[in-house]
Amino acid sequence: MVNSTKTQKKHKQDTLLQRQKAVERVITTVSQKLDEPLTIEKMAQMAFLSPFHFSRVFHDVTGLPPAQFLYALRIDAAKRFLLTTDKSVTDICFDVGYNSLGTFTTRFKELVGLSPREFRQLAEQVRSFDWKRLFAKEWENQNISTDNEASQGKVVAPDGFEGLIFIGLFAQMIPQSQPIAGTLLTQGGSFNLGRIDENEAHLLVAALPRAADPYEYLLLDFSKLLVGVGERKPAFFADEKIQPWHVHLRSLQITDPPVLIALPFLIINVLKQITVTNLVENEAFK
Repeated sequence: MVNSTKTQKKHKQDTLLQRQKAVERVITTVSQKLDEPLTIEKMAQMAFLSPFHFSRVFHDVTGLPPAQFLYALRIDAAKRFLLTTDKSVTDICFDVGYNSLGTFTTRFKELVGLSPREFRQLAEQVRSFDWKRLFAKEWENQNISTDNEASQGKVVAPDGFEGLIFIGLFAQMIPQSQPIAGTLLTQGGSFNLGRIDENEAHLLVAALPRAADPYEYLLLDFSKLLVGVGERKPAFFADEKIQPWHVHLRSLQITDPPVLIALPFLIINVLKQITVTNLVENEAFK
């Protein structure tokens, strides 16, 4: 009986590992073919699974349906083209697999928070902002007061970490569009999102070490990017208090959805929420 249990456990672990590798293989392959038409059927073939089984496995591994993950990869690639090349927005639109400039522009602004042209212009604004003031001020969360346990939490960062930790509450399991609520830390510790009513939202965190060149906050270096997902024990009874969020930062994995929202742009909304107006005096961020 003991051997049978061990065998079943090993078989389950092997199956999960095979599924993980299959999804990783698909993501790696499609990332190199973003300018090509890619259907669920084609992606399922890459994974050697049926379309139905593939969709379920992909969602289990990444937290997103394959089609949504694919368009996230396309928008993420577009962000990099905008920052690293002088290609026109139209050319970039076709390079990442869109056939309509209007559709591309609309989707980009919806998910990133800025239009493609505004995002490209943000590069200059990022370098003109006095980022050192974020680290010099002991301002974090000091002026937020709430008794709502649902908005409280703690981020566990690597020892000695100093940088920008973006904390956002999103409607879906991907950091895109404007978050329902958000805040900012420069090191691990407690946070408070203020008063929120959303119980079904996802708490997602992205962190970058303090950079000599603030451009890194815009053009993300995946090898340095840390991410985390908020976890907490659910309340089983109506009168039971919701436990605070707990987030453990880890290295980005290939199966993690891309960070689509422009993080420096998100800072503006965060700082407005916590009313630290003296940090946004720079004209570029008004």
